[in-house]
Amino acid sequence: MVATSNPTLAGLPDELIQQILRHVPPGSIPALEQVSQRFRDITSEPLLWRYYCVKHFRYWGEEHNIRLKLREYVADVDWKGLYKHRCVVDRTTRRIIDSILASQTDRIEKYQKIVDFGYDAKDTVMQQCCVEVDTIDGLARRYYSNHVQGCLHRNLAIREWSNFTDGVPITLERALAAFDMFVLNNGEGDFEYISDFLDDLANQIYCQTSGFTELTQRAKAVVIARFLRMHNLTGVKSDLTYQNLQNNFIGIALQAEDHPSLPLISVAIFCSVARRLSLDARPCAIPFHVYAMVSPPKGSSLDGELLQSNDGGNPMFLDPFRSAEETPVKFIELQLSAVGVHPASYPTFFRYTPTTDIVYRSAKNIMTSVREQSEHGSQHLARFASSLDKDSAYFGALWGLVLAGIPSDGDGDGLAIASFRQRHVLPFLLEYLQTHFPADVYLIERYLLPLFQHLPESGQLRETVRVVRTGDTMPKQVKKRTEDIAKRVKYKVGQVFQHRRYRYLAIITGWDVECGADELWIEQMEVDKLSKGRRQGFYHVLVEDETVRYVAEENIEIVRPELPHNFMALAGKHFKRWDKGSGSFVSNIRDEYPDD
Repeated sequence: MVATSNPTLAGLPDELIQQILRHVPPGSIPALEQVSQRFRDITSEPLLWRYYCVKHFRYWGEEHNIRLKLREYVADVDWKGLYKHRCVVDRTTRRIIDSILASQTDRIEKYQKIVDFGYDAKDTVMQQCCVEVDTIDGLARRYYSNHVQGCLHRNLAIREWSNFTDGVPITLERALAAFDMFVLNNGEGDFEYISDFLDDLANQIYCQTSGFTELTQRAKAVVIARFLRMHNLTGVKSDLTYQNLQNNFIGIALQAEDHPSLPLISVAIFCSVARRLSLDARPCAIPFHVYAMVSPPKGSSLDGELLQSNDGGNPMFLDPFRSAEETPVKFIELQLSAVGVHPASYPTFFRYTPTTDIVYRSAKNIMTSVREQSEHGSQHLARFASSLDKDSAYFGALWGLVLAGIPSDGDGDGLAIASFRQRHVLPFLLEYLQTHFPADVYLIERYLLPLFQHLPESGQLRETVRVVRTGDTMPKQVKKRTEDIAKRVKYKVGQVFQHRRYRYLAIITGWDVECGADELWIEQMEVDKLSKGRRQGFYHVLVEDETVRYVAEENIEIVRPELPHNFMALAGKHFKRWDKGSGSFVSNIRDEYPDD
């Protein structure tokens, strides 16, 4: 046999080398570039770097217009530069998250740096959200990465609504999708997802309806409504689930298995699909209900008849929530009469409702659903509904109430003629931010301070920012476990216990040598009636129902559960991981309790 030499990489054609490089980590490319001019040329091929960009990064900031770039000639885009940019964002984001975990101070500024990266940071943040919980700091990394992701989503939502104040038009589905961003977490349902979903529905209707382009506009509207009803994309299955929180979100309505939605969301889905199919469809809100209003083009009717007047014919109304058929005007007039509207005022209701009013209504609906769920509990709600975070949904509703419909006076005053209802809700928004979302304080600085700068509320806004910022930068009081304190404070941060009287499970997250509450609380809780009174160790604790409490040492009964599943999502605020050997959580707040 004739011996043959072993093939080398240099002996392969360029095209084959490029295919091989697709399976090589991009970090190895710089070394290969140094081999020769040929390899430098091969590794600089735009097609290779476009592949790396698409393979390694799913989410991109809107400023990149990545979908347009993917349709352009490959050599016209600096794909290698884009990949390098994303790698820098990735490394920086990871470093900032490490810093957030390392110290309890200056976290807001760190959050803001990641948020300013926009969707360029989302791939990295999502990876951090999904680390294994048994890694060295898995619980903390998951918890704070989820918080960063929530800040990122809320920033995008509020930035979208801020277009109202700038006079920039917003499509109906994007205005409502902003609410979804508040409850998105790691799931699908962002702006792009919702837009793509609606595009796909419109395409299905067009392709599945023979001769669609030849139909009259009235017939097209009915075809769309029937398609949505047939595919269960509008309405709810049962009146018993009408107030479920999930029914208020357009993204959830589109992707959930049974697609539940309130009338407002059903109408929004219909109108968004109809407008993609060239119908002039918009919401028409009357007291306690919303209809879809479809208007003909100027100079013609919905049935295709040419009119002498250039004003256009009469519109049609549909109720996608209840039916796929046209709703007679007489029926709507009966509804108006039933709520006390005088016939002379009917015409004021038969017109389009501005998107800002629809957002305002949706915000009120969300608040109603949250109150309903809080008052009656989640045991009767659908599983999907109970998985939504009520605080995040309510926070979104408050922002919607403040921003929707705020007029711009054109000279920078912003809120000079803001309505009473919007200014009235501002204190509730600020209180909710301080209690539940302090890391979002930069949103106040960025979006509300400029709008309220000439109004009395600006002082309240600035004070809120000062208090939150000061609290974030102030170092924690260090509580060392001296020999004397160790005798008086028996238990440590991270231990799990059962309350001796109320039997709930909780984790110790902090302690005081004796009761540090004010006299009113001590009196209300009858602390002095305890066997050891106020002169005993008191513990800050995180309870399994997600509340925080203050518990006397004599009421603590330490337990060692196998794995406290109820705490795993919440414990990351204070702890790195669960340690099975000690039956306790490993502290991540040692800058405050260094000996625990």
